[in-house]
Amino acid sequence: MKLDHTARGVYVIAATPFAPDGSLDLDSVDRLTDFYLDCGATGLTILGILGEAQKLEPEESLAVVRRVVARARGLPVVVGASAPGFAAMRRIARDSMDLGAAGAMIAPPNTLRTDDQIAAFYAQAVGAVGEDVPVCVQDHPLATNVQMSVGVIRRILSEHASCVMLKHEDWPGLEKISALRAAQASGDLKPVSILCGNGGVFLDFEMDRGADGAMTGYAFPDMLVDLVNLSRDGQRDAAHDLFDAHLPLLRYEQQPGVGLAVRKYVLWRRGAIAHDAQRMPRSSMTAAARAEVDYLLARLALRDARARLPARV
Repeated sequence: MKLDHTARGVYVIAATPFAPDGSLDLDSVDRLTDFYLDCGATGLTILGILGEAQKLEPEESLAVVRRVVARARGLPVVVGASAPGFAAMRRIARDSMDLGAAGAMIAPPNTLRTDDQIAAFYAQAVGAVGEDVPVCVQDHPLATNVQMSVGVIRRILSEHASCVMLKHEDWPGLEKISALRAAQASGDLKPVSILCGNGGVFLDFEMDRGADGAMTGYAFPDMLVDLVNLSRDGQRDAAHDLFDAHLPLLRYEQQPGVGLAVRKYVLWRRGAIAHDAQRMPRSSMTAAARAEVDYLLARLALRDARARLPARV
Protein backbone atom coordinates (compact mmCIF):
# COMPACT_ATOMS: atom_id res chain seq x y z
CA MET A 1 0.00 0.00 0.00
CA LYS A 2 1.48 3.34 -1.07
CA LEU A 3 0.69 6.64 0.57
CA ASP A 4 -1.63 8.97 -1.35
CA HIS A 5 -3.70 12.11 -0.87
CA THR A 6 -6.63 10.19 0.63
CA ALA A 7 -4.73 9.36 3.85
CA ARG A 8 -6.70 10.29 6.95
CA GLY A 9 -7.18 9.29 10.55
CA VAL A 10 -4.26 8.90 12.95
CA TYR A 11 -0.77 7.96 11.82
CA VAL A 12 0.92 7.50 15.17
CA ILE A 13 4.49 8.75 15.47
CA ALA A 14 6.00 5.65 17.02
CA ALA A 15 8.52 5.60 19.81
CA THR A 16 11.54 3.34 19.39
CA PRO A 17 11.86 0.89 22.29
CA PHE A 18 15.27 0.29 23.87
CA ALA A 19 16.53 -2.02 26.58
CA PRO A 20 18.16 -0.46 29.66
CA ASP A 21 21.61 -1.03 28.12
CA GLY A 22 20.65 1.05 25.06
CA SER A 23 20.22 -1.84 22.64
CA LEU A 24 17.16 -2.10 20.42
CA ASP A 25 14.30 -3.95 22.08
CA LEU A 26 12.74 -5.63 19.04
CA ASP A 27 10.26 -7.62 21.12
CA SER A 28 8.90 -4.31 22.40
CA VAL A 29 8.79 -3.02 18.81
CA ASP A 30 6.27 -5.82 18.15
CA ARG A 31 4.45 -5.11 21.40
CA LEU A 32 4.25 -1.37 20.74
CA THR A 33 3.09 -1.88 17.15
CA ASP A 34 0.28 -4.12 18.41
CA PHE A 35 -0.61 -1.47 21.00
CA TYR A 36 -0.86 1.29 18.40
CA LEU A 37 -3.00 -0.82 16.10
CA ASP A 38 -5.26 -1.87 18.97
CA CYS A 39 -5.69 1.83 19.76
CA GLY A 40 -7.22 2.27 16.30
CA ALA A 41 -4.32 3.81 14.38
CA THR A 42 -4.90 3.99 10.63
CA GLY A 43 -1.16 4.14 9.94
CA LEU A 44 2.21 4.38 11.64
CA THR A 45 5.10 6.78 11.18
CA ILE A 46 8.47 5.50 12.37
CA LEU A 47 12.00 6.86 12.68
CA GLY A 48 10.90 10.42 13.35
CA ILE A 49 12.57 12.88 15.71
CA LEU A 50 10.78 11.46 18.76
CA GLY A 51 11.49 7.99 17.42
CA GLU A 52 15.16 8.73 18.21
CA ALA A 53 16.05 8.00 14.58
CA GLN A 54 19.14 10.17 14.81
CA LYS A 55 20.56 7.76 17.40
CA LEU A 56 20.28 4.64 15.22
CA GLU A 57 22.81 3.04 12.92
CA PRO A 58 21.53 2.56 9.34
CA GLU A 59 21.13 -1.18 9.79
CA GLU A 60 19.25 -0.65 13.05
CA SER A 61 16.87 1.73 11.29
CA LEU A 62 16.13 -0.86 8.63
CA ALA A 63 15.67 -3.52 11.30
CA VAL A 64 12.96 -1.37 12.88
CA VAL A 65 11.30 -0.80 9.48
CA ARG A 66 11.36 -4.52 8.72
CA ARG A 67 9.87 -5.39 12.13
CA VAL A 68 7.10 -2.77 12.08
CA VAL A 69 6.02 -3.43 8.50
CA ALA A 70 5.83 -7.16 9.21
CA ARG A 71 3.70 -6.51 12.30
CA ALA A 72 1.43 -3.73 11.00
CA ARG A 73 -1.34 -5.97 9.63
CA GLY A 74 -1.18 -4.27 6.23
CA LEU A 75 -1.63 -0.72 7.53
CA PRO A 76 0.56 1.94 5.88
CA VAL A 77 3.93 2.67 7.47
CA VAL A 78 5.61 6.00 6.71
CA VAL A 79 9.36 6.14 7.36
CA GLY A 80 11.27 9.23 8.38
CA ALA A 81 13.96 9.67 5.74
CA SER A 82 15.33 13.09 6.64
CA ALA A 83 19.12 13.09 6.56
CA PRO A 84 22.00 15.56 6.18
CA GLY A 85 22.87 14.13 2.76
CA PHE A 86 20.86 12.76 -0.13
CA ALA A 87 22.76 9.46 -0.27
CA ALA A 88 21.60 8.51 3.22
CA MET A 89 18.10 9.81 2.47
CA ARG A 90 17.90 7.74 -0.69
CA ARG A 91 19.06 4.59 1.05
CA ILE A 92 16.60 4.71 3.94
CA ALA A 93 13.72 5.71 1.64
CA ARG A 94 14.29 3.15 -1.08
CA ASP A 95 15.28 0.30 1.23
CA SER A 96 12.20 1.00 3.35
CA MET A 97 9.96 0.92 0.29
CA ASP A 98 11.52 -2.39 -0.70
CA LEU A 99 10.60 -3.68 2.76
CA GLY A 100 6.97 -2.64 2.26
CA ALA A 101 6.78 0.91 3.60
CA ALA A 102 4.09 3.23 2.23
CA GLY A 103 6.17 6.39 1.84
CA ALA A 104 8.89 8.63 3.20
CA MET A 105 8.66 11.69 5.43
CA ILE A 106 11.18 14.42 4.61
CA ALA A 107 11.87 17.61 6.56
CA PRO A 108 14.03 20.47 5.25
CA PRO A 109 17.50 21.02 6.76
CA ASN A 110 17.93 24.00 9.08
CA THR A 111 20.21 25.83 6.59
CA LEU A 112 17.36 26.90 4.31
CA ARG A 113 16.02 30.45 4.51
CA THR A 114 14.26 31.45 1.28
CA ASP A 115 11.32 29.96 -0.59
CA ASP A 116 13.57 29.25 -3.58
CA GLN A 117 16.03 27.35 -1.38
CA ILE A 118 13.22 25.29 0.17
CA ALA A 119 11.67 24.50 -3.21
CA ALA A 120 15.07 23.54 -4.64
CA PHE A 121 15.72 21.24 -1.70
CA TYR A 122 12.49 19.32 -2.23
CA ALA A 123 13.15 19.06 -5.95
CA GLN A 124 16.54 17.51 -5.17
CA ALA A 125 15.07 15.28 -2.45
CA VAL A 126 12.38 13.93 -4.81
CA GLY A 127 15.06 13.31 -7.41
CA ALA A 128 17.22 11.53 -4.85
CA VAL A 129 14.62 9.13 -3.46
CA GLY A 130 12.86 8.66 -6.79
CA GLU A 131 9.58 10.00 -8.11
CA ASP A 132 7.94 6.64 -7.36
CA VAL A 133 8.35 7.16 -3.59
CA PRO A 134 5.36 8.97 -2.04
CA VAL A 135 6.57 11.87 0.10
CA CYS A 136 5.15 13.45 3.22
CA VAL A 137 6.43 17.04 3.40
CA GLN A 138 7.18 17.86 7.04
CA ASP A 139 6.61 21.49 8.00
CA HIS A 140 8.01 21.73 11.54
CA PRO A 141 9.65 25.13 12.05
CA LEU A 142 9.99 24.66 15.81
CA ALA A 143 12.43 21.81 15.14
CA THR A 144 14.00 22.86 11.83
CA ASN A 145 13.96 26.67 12.10
CA VAL A 146 12.74 26.67 8.49
CA GLN A 147 9.69 28.85 7.82
CA MET A 148 7.62 27.32 5.05
CA SER A 149 5.08 29.78 3.71
CA VAL A 150 1.75 28.76 2.24
CA GLY A 151 3.16 29.80 -1.12
CA VAL A 152 6.18 27.53 -1.01
CA ILE A 153 4.13 24.60 0.26
CA ARG A 154 1.73 25.06 -2.65
CA ARG A 155 4.71 25.26 -5.00
CA ILE A 156 6.26 22.03 -3.69
CA LEU A 157 2.99 20.13 -3.81
CA SER A 158 2.19 21.42 -7.30
CA GLU A 159 5.61 20.70 -8.79
CA HIS A 160 5.92 17.14 -7.50
CA ALA A 161 3.21 14.54 -8.01
CA SER A 162 4.89 12.29 -5.45
CA CYS A 163 4.40 14.88 -2.66
CA VAL A 164 0.98 13.72 -1.50
CA MET A 165 0.88 14.66 2.18
CA LEU A 166 1.71 17.61 4.41
CA LYS A 167 2.67 16.98 8.01
CA HIS A 168 1.54 20.27 9.45
CA GLU A 169 3.45 21.29 12.58
CA ASP A 170 3.62 25.05 12.34
CA TRP A 171 2.84 26.89 15.57
CA PRO A 172 0.69 28.91 15.35
CA GLY A 173 -0.53 27.32 12.15
CA LEU A 174 -4.32 27.21 12.05
CA GLU A 175 -4.49 29.92 9.40
CA LYS A 176 -2.08 27.93 7.23
CA ILE A 177 -4.49 24.99 7.19
CA SER A 178 -7.37 27.28 6.24
CA ALA A 179 -5.33 28.89 3.45
CA LEU A 180 -4.35 25.54 1.97
CA ARG A 181 -7.90 24.21 2.09
CA ALA A 182 -9.14 27.43 0.46
CA ALA A 183 -6.60 26.94 -2.32
CA GLN A 184 -7.90 23.43 -2.87
CA ALA A 185 -11.51 24.62 -2.90
CA SER A 186 -10.69 27.20 -5.58
CA GLY A 187 -8.85 24.65 -7.73
CA ASP A 188 -5.46 26.28 -7.20
CA LEU A 189 -4.06 23.29 -5.32
CA LYS A 190 -4.33 19.57 -5.94
CA PRO A 191 -5.94 17.33 -3.32
CA VAL A 192 -3.48 16.65 -0.50
CA SER A 193 -3.65 14.91 2.85
CA ILE A 194 -2.99 17.20 5.83
CA LEU A 195 -2.10 15.44 9.05
CA CYS A 196 -1.05 17.43 12.11
CA GLY A 197 1.71 17.01 14.67
CA ASN A 198 3.03 18.96 17.66
CA GLY A 199 1.94 16.27 20.09
CA GLY A 200 -1.70 16.95 19.30
CA VAL A 201 -1.81 20.16 21.35
CA PHE A 202 -3.91 21.96 18.72
CA LEU A 203 -5.64 18.93 17.20
CA ASP A 204 -9.11 19.97 18.36
CA PHE A 205 -9.06 23.17 16.31
CA GLU A 206 -6.90 21.71 13.53
CA MET A 207 -9.71 19.26 12.82
CA ASP A 208 -12.17 22.17 12.82
CA ARG A 209 -9.99 23.90 10.21
CA GLY A 210 -10.06 20.95 7.83
CA ALA A 211 -7.17 18.66 8.77
CA ASP A 212 -7.56 15.02 7.80
CA GLY A 213 -6.26 13.79 11.12
CA ALA A 214 -3.08 13.51 13.15
CA MET A 215 0.44 12.35 12.54
CA THR A 216 1.87 12.68 15.99
CA GLY A 217 2.68 10.84 19.17
CA TYR A 218 1.00 10.92 22.56
CA ALA A 219 0.90 8.31 25.28
CA PHE A 220 -2.86 7.94 24.65
CA PRO A 221 -3.06 7.56 20.86
CA ASP A 222 -6.49 6.02 21.34
CA MET A 223 -7.66 9.45 22.54
CA LEU A 224 -6.35 11.00 19.31
CA VAL A 225 -8.27 8.39 17.33
CA ASP A 226 -11.47 9.13 19.26
CA LEU A 227 -11.03 12.89 18.82
CA VAL A 228 -10.52 12.60 15.06
CA ASN A 229 -13.54 10.32 14.71
CA LEU A 230 -15.76 12.60 16.80
CA SER A 231 -14.69 15.62 14.76
CA ARG A 232 -15.33 13.85 11.47
CA ASP A 233 -18.76 12.80 12.73
CA GLY A 234 -19.67 16.41 13.50
CA GLN A 235 -19.61 15.92 17.27
CA ARG A 236 -17.58 19.05 17.90
CA ASP A 237 -18.44 19.55 21.59
CA ALA A 238 -17.69 15.92 22.44
CA ALA A 239 -14.36 16.15 20.63
CA HIS A 240 -13.39 19.29 22.53
CA ASP A 241 -14.54 17.81 25.84
CA LEU A 242 -12.32 14.78 25.30
CA PHE A 243 -9.40 17.01 24.31
CA ASP A 244 -9.89 19.21 27.36
CA ALA A 245 -9.71 16.20 29.68
CA HIS A 246 -6.32 15.21 28.25
CA LEU A 247 -4.88 18.70 27.84
CA PRO A 248 -2.94 18.82 31.16
CA LEU A 249 -1.08 15.61 30.30
CA LEU A 250 -0.65 16.68 26.65
CA ARG A 251 0.89 19.94 27.86
CA TYR A 252 3.20 18.18 30.30
CA GLU A 253 4.36 15.75 27.62
CA GLN A 254 5.04 18.62 25.22
CA GLN A 255 7.92 19.99 27.33
CA PRO A 256 11.18 20.31 25.38
CA GLY A 257 13.84 17.90 26.52
CA VAL A 258 11.87 15.79 28.97
CA GLY A 259 8.80 15.19 26.78
CA LEU A 260 9.99 11.91 25.30
CA ALA A 261 10.84 10.59 28.76
CA VAL A 262 7.30 11.42 29.87
CA ARG A 263 5.77 9.69 26.85
CA LYS A 264 7.86 6.57 27.28
CA TYR A 265 7.09 6.48 31.00
CA VAL A 266 3.34 6.50 30.37
CA LEU A 267 3.68 3.96 27.54
CA TRP A 268 5.55 1.75 30.02
CA ARG A 269 2.84 2.31 32.61
CA ARG A 270 0.28 1.26 29.99
CA GLY A 271 2.24 -1.94 29.28
CA ALA A 272 3.05 -0.98 25.68
CA ILE A 273 6.84 -1.31 26.13
CA ALA A 274 8.98 -3.33 28.50
CA HIS A 275 11.21 -0.41 29.50
CA ASP A 276 10.96 3.37 29.31
CA ALA A 277 14.63 3.58 28.33
CA GLN A 278 16.09 6.01 25.80
CA ARG A 279 19.39 5.77 24.00
CA MET A 280 22.15 8.21 24.90
CA PRO A 281 22.12 11.19 24.80
CA ARG A 282 18.86 11.15 26.68
CA SER A 283 16.63 13.12 28.99
CA SER A 284 15.41 11.69 32.26
CA MET A 285 12.59 12.20 34.72
CA THR A 286 13.24 12.98 38.35
CA ALA A 287 11.22 11.35 41.11
CA ALA A 288 9.28 14.61 41.39
CA ALA A 289 8.43 14.57 37.67
CA ARG A 290 7.24 10.97 37.83
CA ALA A 291 5.04 11.84 40.79
CA GLU A 292 3.56 14.75 38.82
CA VAL A 293 2.78 12.50 35.85
CA ASP A 294 1.21 9.93 38.16
CA TYR A 295 -0.91 12.71 39.65
CA LEU A 296 -2.00 13.85 36.18
CA LEU A 297 -2.92 10.26 35.30
CA ALA A 298 -4.99 9.93 38.46
CA ARG A 299 -6.86 13.13 37.66
CA LEU A 300 -7.36 12.07 34.04
CA ALA A 301 -8.75 8.73 35.23
CA LEU A 302 -11.68 10.60 36.76
CA ARG A 303 -12.77 11.50 33.21
CA ASP A 304 -11.20 8.77 31.06
CA ALA A 305 -11.01 5.22 32.38
CA ARG A 306 -8.06 4.42 30.12
CA ALA A 307 -5.86 6.37 32.53
CA ARG A 308 -6.63 3.99 35.43
CA LEU A 309 -3.29 2.22 35.24
CA PRO A 310 -1.92 -0.44 37.57
CA ALA A 311 1.28 0.33 39.42
CA ARG A 312 4.41 -1.15 37.81
CA VAL A 313 7.83 -1.90 39.22
